[in-house]
Amino acid sequence: MDAVDVPANASLRPSARWLVPRLVGRALPHVVLLVYTVIALFPVVLVIINSFKVRNAIFRTPYQPPLPSTFDLVGYETVFARASFQQYFFNSFVVTFTSLFMVLLTGSMAAYALSEYRFPGNRWLGLYLAIGIMIPIRLGTVSLLRLMVGLNLVNTLAALLLVYIAQGLPLTVFILTQFMYQVPRELKEAARMDGASEYWIYWLSVLLVRPALGAVAIFTMIPIWNDLWFPLILAPGDATATVTLGVQQFIGQFVSDWNAILASLTLAMVPVLVLYMLFSRQLIRGITAGAVK
Repeated sequence: MDAVDVPANASLRPSARWLVPRLVGRALPHVVLLVYTVIALFPVVLVIINSFKVRNAIFRTPYQPPLPSTFDLVGYETVFARASFQQYFFNSFVVTFTSLFMVLLTGSMAAYALSEYRFPGNRWLGLYLAIGIMIPIRLGTVSLLRLMVGLNLVNTLAALLLVYIAQGLPLTVFILTQFMYQVPRELKEAARMDGASEYWIYWLSVLLVRPALGAVAIFTMIPIWNDLWFPLILAPGDATATVTLGVQQFIGQFVSDWNAILASLTLAMVPVLVLYMLFSRQLIRGITAGAVK
């Protein structure tokens, strides 16, 4: 019998048949993430480009970038002329970063104690702190207001600091405790044998869980910076108003200054975007490390 001629690329056909589904499977997650990114960034870009336009252009051509005929900085001029935005920014920075510092400090100490020491009620205490994640702090607004009135802390930044620290601690303790468990006990025992104090060992543990600290910092900072509820209730005075509360003065029942609103929102977004760009790598490392664990 004559030998049947076999094409030279016959052996490649089965693999080629699976090549297209494999490429589609690899590309699909990237396409989904790209679509989600566009959807998430679209309102942000829309606010920024319209903050540099005249009022008529905001409503007539909202999706068009500012052109020489529509470019105007009247919104930013109004923000700095009519409002004490420098004071609002200062208040927001003080409240946000002081709360963030105290949450990370006290939360990491509590997480270290829960993960390192065994004492009666250890697990119950951790569970009690974790319950704070499931119960919104806004449910206790009336009680918090009565407490601040009794302490004479209404219209002070201290009222906001106490509330935000209490708000951020449950999630911080829960996440950092899980990461503290992963710190090798042999390393800590070796440090003790070398005469290191417990405070030094705690600091060593904190350095080893830096990705988790970066993730917790972003998750804690953004809700505090963007919060309107507690500044409106606990510190509505002009001397203690935050950025989000300061934006409200441009919103009226009958007339709203949209140029100033969009400009103030753009200014309020800048610190959050800068912080995310600085800590995005730590955030991704913290999330992926937590997923692997």
